[in-house]
Amino acid sequence: MLIHPQIDPVALRLGPLSVHWYGLTYLAAFLMFVWLGRRRLRHPSFAPIEGRGAWSARDVEDILFLGVLGVVLGGRIGYVLFYKPLEYLAHPLKVFAVWEGGMSFHGGMLGVLLAMVWFAHSRHKPWLQVMDFIAPCVPTGLAAGRIGNFINGELWGRVADPALPWAMLFRGAGDLPRHPSQLYQFALEGLLLFVLLWLYARRPRRRGEVSAAFLAGYGLMRFIAEYFREPDAHLGLLQMGLSMGQWLSLPMILAGFLLWLWARRQPAA
Repeated sequence: MLIHPQIDPVALRLGPLSVHWYGLTYLAAFLMFVWLGRRRLRHPSFAPIEGRGAWSARDVEDILFLGVLGVVLGGRIGYVLFYKPLEYLAHPLKVFAVWEGGMSFHGGMLGVLLAMVWFAHSRHKPWLQVMDFIAPCVPTGLAAGRIGNFINGELWGRVADPALPWAMLFRGAGDLPRHPSQLYQFALEGLLLFVLLWLYARRPRRRGEVSAAFLAGYGLMRFIAEYFREPDAHLGLLQMGLSMGQWLSLPMILAGFLLWLWARRQPAA
């Protein structure tokens, strides 16, 4: 049985300035997105099309900026609406207390979708083409975020069999060994999903197919990982013994499957 190393969340102190590991994982996620996005520019799908002009490195940077806004605003609003609506309804000013934590991936994804609608409209590009462009670049950012969760010792897993070689004790989670579910999510939603999407997107695909693969793939990976992640204390398990994360992932899987079927019926680009 392992013990969580209890890493100091502050990676570097420069006088009154503190640089947190979690912030560094976000920085790593942004840098990887730019690097992967520029590699995506080489794909024939993003050459000049229908007189709209080619994609450029500036597009990648603008997508990153808008995407960050979508993640932050959508993630916070999603957490408020999905996880603690009554609490924030009673104390509306706490919505702005972001230093207390509380972000939702599914809310952040909706925020990114809306941000990409704005980008597609402003650049006169098809929205699904934009989503197909960014989909393979996202999982590495998710992987970096899960490493941040592990360093902080948060979002730990459910109680595990003590005989499990990698069962771990987390500070604040009691004296029972738990699954390091942050690392499970790092491997599933991060590395594995990235490899599958990157390889899938290398070949020419109909518009919407890569986005569909991301939706269904992430939803499935998250649904599996939730079986090992401790449910939110104030929610517990909901209907049919599923967590909130699993219920929010089911529409993603369904939407991805339906979008893929629709895309397969479209003429090849």
